[in-house]
Amino acid sequence: LSGKGGVGKSTVAAQLAHTLSHRGYSVGLLDVDICGPSAPRMCGVSGQTVHKSASGWTPVYANPNLSVMSISFLLQDENAAVVWRGPRKNGLIKQFLTETDWDADGDAGGIDYLLIDTPPGTSDEHISTVQFIQQLGDDRMGGAVVVTTPEEVSMADVRKELNFCAKTKVKVLGIVENMSGLQMPVSQLQFRDPHTQEERTQQVLQTLKEKCPEVLDMVAMADVFPSFGSGPKGMADSFSVPYWGALPLDPNLLKSCEQGVCFVETHPTSPATSHFNAIVDKLVQALPVEEDDVNMTG
Repeated sequence: LSGKGGVGKSTVAAQLAHTLSHRGYSVGLLDVDICGPSAPRMCGVSGQTVHKSASGWTPVYANPNLSVMSISFLLQDENAAVVWRGPRKNGLIKQFLTETDWDADGDAGGIDYLLIDTPPGTSDEHISTVQFIQQLGDDRMGGAVVVTTPEEVSMADVRKELNFCAKTKVKVLGIVENMSGLQMPVSQLQFRDPHTQEERTQQVLQTLKEKCPEVLDMVAMADVFPSFGSGPKGMADSFSVPYWGALPLDPNLLKSCEQGVCFVETHPTSPATSHFNAIVDKLVQALPVEEDDVNMTG
């Protein structure tokens, strides 16, 4: 969840799903952003379709441990605009939650985690999703992972989302501070002449290699979005909810989402990898699954 758009909810949701499935958990990713679905592309299953049978809708499988459901699979043209009012959105979300056969691969044990990627705000999609899950029983709702960026223009809306969770009795598992500075290897930086704007990357890298090669192994850091006040951690403290840590901007994370692959598997030494693994560790600790139910060969 997040009250603000563009803070990386879908990135976090998709890569949580990828990473959990990489660790052997059986994961379902449900995309309830009806007007702007991102999950199919971020999971590498764009252009696929779902099929309906007597047991319900069969989700699309990104890998044997990761199944995805999205309105994108129901559209003939993936570029078509979905212009729906609230009741129609609510009806589709209810169908997603009650008619998707997450056991379609024949595993009678079901899935270990169902992650739901929502649009920004606190509107129809959020209210409907919470109400439908709560109707299934109190033990079905694990909680919410709230995503924000460190600047006040984001946190102002995220505070509304935290209040929404309090009013609807949704437990906040943790707050993720996304885009917390830029981190990338010096060897991957680009350089230009400040006066002529002429490309100088190769010359600079060659000079560093000759004069100071150890610099090429360092990680460059910059605060792209300066933190406001006490930042997301202070916001978490004020709402008495866990702070799960900061996730830096990392070009390889964006590439992984564009390519629909698991970031921590594809880029194990990238600057943001350890940060993301730590966030997944906190999720598993908050919502543990019996080890016997985990497919460690997946």
